[in-house]
Amino acid sequence: MRALFLTAALFASTAAQAQYVSQQPGEAQFRALFKEMVETDTSVTTGSCTAAAEKLAVRFKAAGFGDSDITQFSVPEFPKDGGIVVHLKGSDDGKKGGVKPMLLLGHLDVVAAKPEDWTRSPFTLIEEGGYFYGRGTFDDKAQASIWADLLIRMKAGKAPKRTIKLALTCGEETTYAFNGADWLAKNRPELIMAEFALNEGGGGRNGPDGKPQGLAVQVGEKTVQNFWIEATNPGGHSSVPRPDNAITDLTAAVVAVNRHEFPVQFTDTTRTYFTTLAKVMPNPVGPAMARLLTNPNDAEANRIVSMDPTNHSVLRTTCVTTLLEAGHAENALAQRARANVNCRMFPGTDPNALKADLEKVIANAKVNVSLKPPIRPVAKPTPMNPAIIGPMTSVAARHFPGVPMLAIMSTGATDAIYITPIGIPVYGAPGTMIDADGNGIHGLNERISVRSLMQGRDYLSDLVMVLANPK
Repeated sequence: MRALFLTAALFASTAAQAQYVSQQPGEAQFRALFKEMVETDTSVTTGSCTAAAEKLAVRFKAAGFGDSDITQFSVPEFPKDGGIVVHLKGSDDGKKGGVKPMLLLGHLDVVAAKPEDWTRSPFTLIEEGGYFYGRGTFDDKAQASIWADLLIRMKAGKAPKRTIKLALTCGEETTYAFNGADWLAKNRPELIMAEFALNEGGGGRNGPDGKPQGLAVQVGEKTVQNFWIEATNPGGHSSVPRPDNAITDLTAAVVAVNRHEFPVQFTDTTRTYFTTLAKVMPNPVGPAMARLLTNPNDAEANRIVSMDPTNHSVLRTTCVTTLLEAGHAENALAQRARANVNCRMFPGTDPNALKADLEKVIANAKVNVSLKPPIRPVAKPTPMNPAIIGPMTSVAARHFPGVPMLAIMSTGATDAIYITPIGIPVYGAPGTMIDADGNGIHGLNERISVRSLMQGRDYLSDLVMVLANPK
């Protein structure tokens, strides 16, 4: 799931971009791979990630990868939710003091699409008006295809210093589906263990004129955790109301949770983010950001900065009610009322500690708070590693001259939440540009511009080559 928010004031003006010409070889082969991926339905309702993984395995074997280099996996309970891991062995592999592997992470599954609602068939790749249309063209089959294409091309050349591991998994888009990244981390961590990983979540943004406004590297993200808050009552006939009422108790709890402001927190990433913005944002926002960095308890500075919904979420844990259930009959007092509270936890937040916080906020013993499965790992802050961020910036200067880059912490979540707890810092790579309207991701008529896809392929290919061959 992609989540990219770039501040318009920072990226208001950029240099004009000439007509883009692809720099990487094998464009026809890449287009064929991308077409095959998009036209393989991998939605949880009607598709199969296992089928997509099998098609990729055929391509990898044809490129010269051996059986020992390719691992296809699934579980009996979810046979259609399989994935694939591929290793490209590096020249330093096994050497004493050699560089450690790197991991390329992506997901094969897509959000479900109802063909009758789309202007074009969602599972047919259509090129029209400078765009590729189809479900997953942006999220996440663009990057998954770029990674797969790159390893296939690299196999024919000189081995990189690092071993490069590719993991394309299923389940990222659906909360209760089998999640391949989670399964690998828990059951086969040796297949993906690496010094660092490149993932979705970064990218960049185009302006209304189609020119790049800014690039972003995602360095850390929140963890999603849902809670049930529930009130119960003996109920009775609605003609004889009683002073205690399940709906009333729940309503008061919902209001208390929705109005509660969690304290301001910073990671290295968000501190860098707000330090950069403080220098370019107008008064009073810029100065307020500077004050808040100095004193997170500055209430007035917090109020000013938090007027922007994105900044508000980047600064703290947030919890909001998203679902309500109550009552069983029009003429009866509710015996049960409950709500789903969706929390986006700041890195390092323990879900059990947050449960205790919600109980204090609600302050009503008649309302029970419980963690709603799945209970995800505690997110670890990702370090602002110059050995990773530096090459991202220098390679971007060649591919996107004059376009600024900003490190961001996502307020959403990707499969990085399963990978970071086993000791692999994950970075959402920049390079693939999204339009201001969001390109229909998760919605109707999803698309990616041909230019964005090909330029992203060029940038990410060069970036991986640099990172895989450290000096």
